[in-house]
Amino acid sequence: MEKLKQSIYDLIVETSTNLPPDVRRTINEAKRREDAGTRSALSLSTIAQNINMAEENLSPICQDTGMPTFEIKTPVGVNQLVMKKAIHEAIAEATKAGKLRPNSVDSLTGDNSGNNLGPGTPVIHFEQWEEDEVEIRLILKGGGCENKNIQYSLPCELEGLGRAGRDLDGIRKCILHAVYQAQGQGCSAGFIGVGIGGDRTSGYALAKHQLFRRVDDTNPHPELAELEAYIMESANKLGIGTMGFGGNTTLLGCKIGVENRLPASFFVSVAYNCWAFRRQGVRLDATTGEIKQYLYKDEPVPMEVEESGHSTEERRQVVLEAPISEEQIRSLKVGDVVVINGLMHTGRDALHKYLMDHDCPVDLNGGVIYHCGPVMLKDEEGCWHVKAAGPTTSIREEPYQGDIIKKFGIRAVIGKGGMGPKTLQALKEHGAVYLNAIGGAAQYYADCIEEVEGVDFMEFGIPEAMWHLRVKGFAAIVTMDAHGNSLHADVDKSSLEKLSQFAEPVFK
Repeated sequence: MEKLKQSIYDLIVETSTNLPPDVRRTINEAKRREDAGTRSALSLSTIAQNINMAEENLSPICQDTGMPTFEIKTPVGVNQLVMKKAIHEAIAEATKAGKLRPNSVDSLTGDNSGNNLGPGTPVIHFEQWEEDEVEIRLILKGGGCENKNIQYSLPCELEGLGRAGRDLDGIRKCILHAVYQAQGQGCSAGFIGVGIGGDRTSGYALAKHQLFRRVDDTNPHPELAELEAYIMESANKLGIGTMGFGGNTTLLGCKIGVENRLPASFFVSVAYNCWAFRRQGVRLDATTGEIKQYLYKDEPVPMEVEESGHSTEERRQVVLEAPISEEQIRSLKVGDVVVINGLMHTGRDALHKYLMDHDCPVDLNGGVIYHCGPVMLKDEEGCWHVKAAGPTTSIREEPYQGDIIKKFGIRAVIGKGGMGPKTLQALKEHGAVYLNAIGGAAQYYADCIEEVEGVDFMEFGIPEAMWHLRVKGFAAIVTMDAHGNSLHADVDKSSLEKLSQFAEPVFK
C-alpha cells in the first residue's frame, strides 16, 4: 500500500510540475511561428519561462488543480478499493505539500474541503484489461478551460458558419466553432479533444479521453485523421492567438474519437484544454505498486525562452505603484505593458459577490484587484508563502466588476481572457483599466510576489480568500482601457469574420 501510494504521489507531482516532451515540443514550434515583439510572442516566451521555473522549483505549472481525473487499467484480481484509497491519500498529501491547490468545493455550501477530496473528487475510472501491469493516466484540467467545453446537438445553426447537419461536414463546423467560442478565456493556444456520438455523458467522456493521446500521433481512422489535419490548419487561420491577443497559433492539437449513437441523437462534444496540458501516465508493477515506466516521458525537450524572428510591434512599458491615480490610468491605451510594484489584492467569485453588499476590510481606492486563486503554504512560524499565483478567467466576474469598480474606486483589474461590455463601460466612466496577465504562468507571477502582507475571508477557502500581496515587476498587458477600447472585442469580431470563410462545405 505505501509503495503504491508513493508511486501515485510521484505521478501527481510529475503531472503538476513538469509538462511532457510532446507538449513542450509543440509549444516551442508555436513560438517559432510568431514574430518577435508581438503580444503573442511575448506571451509564449513567458509561458516557456514558466514551464522551466515549474520544473526547477518542483512547483505547479498552473495554480488551478482543476478536477483530477484518473483513467486506470488493471489486470483481473487487482483490488480497486485499495487503489482508490491510495489515490485519495496521495491526493491529500500532494495538496498538503503545495503540489495541488485545494480545489474541491461543496456545491451547496461553498465550503472547501481543503484536501481535494469530497463526493466525486477526484474522478477515477477503472477498466480491466488482459495485461499483467497496472496503467494509470492522470489529467489536471483547470476550471478556465473546463468552462470552455461545449456540446452540440446536430443539426444546429452556428454563428458565422450557418447550418451544421448530421454529417462529417457538420462535425467540422462544430469543431471550428468550439475553437472560436473559446477565444482567450481557455488560455489559448490550446488543445481539443472531440467526441462524436454517444449520449450527452459518454460524449464528453470520450472527448476528454482523446486528450490522453500523444500530440504527435496519427488517428487510425482515415477520415478522422483527415479531419484532425484540416482543423489544425483552419483553426490557426482564425487569428485568435495566444491568450486571445491575436497571432498565428490558436490551436496546438486536435484529437477526435467516435462512438455509436442513438438514431434520435447526434452529439459533438468538445473538451478544451489550455496550453498547460498537464497529463501524465505510468505503468506499475501489479504486485508491488512500483513505477516501471512513464508513458509521456521520453527524451528531454528544453523550452526556448528567447523570442525568435524580427520585431513587428512596438511596446510601451509603464511602471505603476498603488495607489494609482486616474490621470495615470487615462494615459494608458490598449497594447501598453504595465509593470506593477507595490500592493495588490486577490479577489475571485466569493469576494466579488460579498463586496456587492458589504464594505471591504482594506482601502481599495486607487488599488489593484487580481483575479487569482493562489496555491499557498504556511511555514512553521505561521507565515504564508505563495507557491503558484497565475490569473483566473475574469469573465465570471462580469456581473459584479463594474459596480465594484465604482463602489471602491479600483483603478486596475488583472485577470485573463478579458471582460464584457458592462465592465468596459465602467472602465471608461470611472477611470480604470483591465490588465491581461498570462494564463497558466503561475510560477512566473509567484516569483514577482515579495511578501504576503495578510489575508481576509479565509472562511471562503484558500483560492477564494482575499490575499494582500506586495509585488515587484508584475507585468501584464492593457487589453481594455479607459477610453472604451477592448482588444478582446476586436479579436472576437475579426475571428468571427474569419470563421465565416469556412461556411461552405468541405467534406461531402
